[in-house]
Amino acid sequence: MPKNLHLEESLREKARLVIKIHYISSLFSFLFSGICFYVLNIKHVIPYVFLTFGILNLINVLIYNYHRSLALTYNIVSIMTLTGACIITLYSGGINSPFIFVLVLVIVAGYVTTRAYGNLYLNLSLLIILIIYLQSIADFNFGVNVIPEKSRNVFALISVLFSIYLLGGVFGKNLLHAHNDLYKTKSKLEEKINEKRTLIKEVHHRVKNNLQTISSLLSLQSRNSGDQEVQRFLKSSQNRVISMAMVHKKLYMRQDLTNIDFRSYVQELAEHLIQSVKDTKNDITLEIDIPEVQLNIDTAIPLGLLINESITNSLKFGIQERSKKKIYIHLQKGDSDEYILYIGDNGIGFSESVTHKNSKSLGLKLIHNLVRQLQGTIIRDFTRDGTHYTITFKMVRNHSSMRS
Repeated sequence: MPKNLHLEESLREKARLVIKIHYISSLFSFLFSGICFYVLNIKHVIPYVFLTFGILNLINVLIYNYHRSLALTYNIVSIMTLTGACIITLYSGGINSPFIFVLVLVIVAGYVTTRAYGNLYLNLSLLIILIIYLQSIADFNFGVNVIPEKSRNVFALISVLFSIYLLGGVFGKNLLHAHNDLYKTKSKLEEKINEKRTLIKEVHHRVKNNLQTISSLLSLQSRNSGDQEVQRFLKSSQNRVISMAMVHKKLYMRQDLTNIDFRSYVQELAEHLIQSVKDTKNDITLEIDIPEVQLNIDTAIPLGLLINESITNSLKFGIQERSKKKIYIHLQKGDSDEYILYIGDNGIGFSESVTHKNSKSLGLKLIHNLVRQLQGTIIRDFTRDGTHYTITFKMVRNHSSMRS
């Protein structure tokens, strides 16, 4: 069943249940009115309160057919019930009246509807009971006990049975029905969430496999080419594909399917790049200083590609002639939701006149384009030997990441 149709059907079922409770309440009110007047010989106030409540409650149900607001209908009947219960309590013994327990029904009905209404009527009922008690010990009374002495036990019995029936038979069933609906809804939601998680994991796994297949094809093509320039180009492309594949691998291996541990990702990516091109005669010192931070896929992929290009450029051009080679990657949290990435090497660097606009290097152009994709800024530090960048960026939040 579509979600909207299911919701409409649930609302209709709830409305039918509420109307049914109102009809039962009115029927009991008319019945009690007759019993009080003709059987218990109560001729004042109480039977007329029952009769009035029953009539007004039926009118309340009829009005519901026009405004269709269950909350309004409930609050009207709750106010009427509180008023009627207070009057009957005052004229049937005050604080000692068995009918005072009907106030509990209003509280329970409030919690069945919403927690806010329940809290409201709980506090209101406590205040009413306190006022009834205070007037009973004062020198004046708002009402007198109009129930004949011989009818008081029967009236108490009927009041208690009425409270138990409504509390257990009517509101109890309503609570049980609501609990069962909530349990079924929760089970269905958990099932759908598990299905979604499995599907997302499968998607990330397949994307990773497809990217690895592309990487293998690029590697195969590189080995079959005798042109070193073509081989370097294919190797660079292969590393870019691998940097993206690592993100999807990290995601499907985690419980959190939306964010990755950025430090372990950078560590794995940097070690892979070094192992793929480094000179075995001289070790390269890799210095990574990244705090525990979780980045979403929309931030991790462009940032990973950026780091890939920077390290690749360092390995290919910057530090080849150094005996002590060093590459560093530092990340720190800035103000608000900003991050600051420091990345560089101790190599020979390149001329200040070379920029991403006049350079023929695809890697340098990609670095600047990726910074723009991250809605960040990039500054090159010319005061130090080698190539050093300071990159400021924010977490990329598109529609999918905002939903997750």
